[in-house]
Amino acid sequence: MKLEDFGYNDKLQKLSVEINLADFEIGRVIAEHKERYIVKTENGEYEAEITGHLRFSAKSRIDFPAVGDWVALTTYDAEFSVIHKVLPRLSMITRQAVGQFGEIQIIATNIDYAFLIQAVDRDFNINRLERYLTICYSSKVKPIIVLTKTDLINEQKIAEITDTIKQRIKDIVVFAISNETQEGYEALKMTIEKGKTYCLLGSSGVGKSTLLNNLSGKALMKTDSISQSTNKGRHITSHRELIVLESGGILIDNPGMREVGITDASSGLETTFDRIVHLSLNCKFKDCTHTNEIGCSVIEAVEKGDIDKKSYENYLKMEREKAHFDSTIEERRRKDKEFGKLIKNYKKDLKKNKF
Repeated sequence: MKLEDFGYNDKLQKLSVEINLADFEIGRVIAEHKERYIVKTENGEYEAEITGHLRFSAKSRIDFPAVGDWVALTTYDAEFSVIHKVLPRLSMITRQAVGQFGEIQIIATNIDYAFLIQAVDRDFNINRLERYLTICYSSKVKPIIVLTKTDLINEQKIAEITDTIKQRIKDIVVFAISNETQEGYEALKMTIEKGKTYCLLGSSGVGKSTLLNNLSGKALMKTDSISQSTNKGRHITSHRELIVLESGGILIDNPGMREVGITDASSGLETTFDRIVHLSLNCKFKDCTHTNEIGCSVIEAVEKGDIDKKSYENYLKMEREKAHFDSTIEERRRKDKEFGKLIKNYKKDLKKNKF
């Protein structure tokens, strides 16, 4: 396969030339297993690890390769290679690392579109959809909503769910499909473009792996049923993996996500909740929090029913979450700066005492 078959383009070629990577082979990370990677190149697939320099120069986990990344590597035999550099990312979907305040976890990189997948029987949650949309918009990734398991409810209920989405979320295409009967698949397949990369986002048990299997026509991913005891999906996909379809589209499957903490979401929130942001320009106070201020245009619109109350509450929740994340990052930077000064002064004192 050529590099173009799994997403390489003129923009990436230009970047590789600008940072002097002509002496290296270029490949794309298609899987990650505890800091060991599978990289696909024109000459095949290689197991890879990063150089010591790349490891020790990384400021955080975000500087390590991730699924979807284009990397410069050296291959040593038919199976092993070493990654020297990660090419600049054209896009990156991230979330807050679970249980680690201020840490960012990469979901996937160099993504063009994201399938936001929810099952209509148990999983449907429009607040979570708005959260996924915010992540996509902040990452400059185009979202596509996919409702699965439509064979488990009637057409009237499907129409009600679709209408609910369209009332709160504007200008986003919605596909309703059945993984069992494959109804709706043809329309979905028509949207998948050759050479473009699609990321599958959703909770466990919504049918992401089954969707991938059906789109590829192969049993690429293990699937399982919903747990009858907990009524929740089981985590079947245990790692991220990139797969090229026969049609030329590129899919990245992900483990199910129950927590989707937003990180750099300023532009994402502004796009997802553009109506609220637009109204906020008319608020009496420039620093209006839209919670209890007199003269708040947003609160007035909610009271009149012009803005959905649940959407408004979801917006405030994500604003608070973003503010907390930003303050955590700022605190960490302050501590790092203080530690850096401490080390610098220690080295100065050590040098003085030497003489």
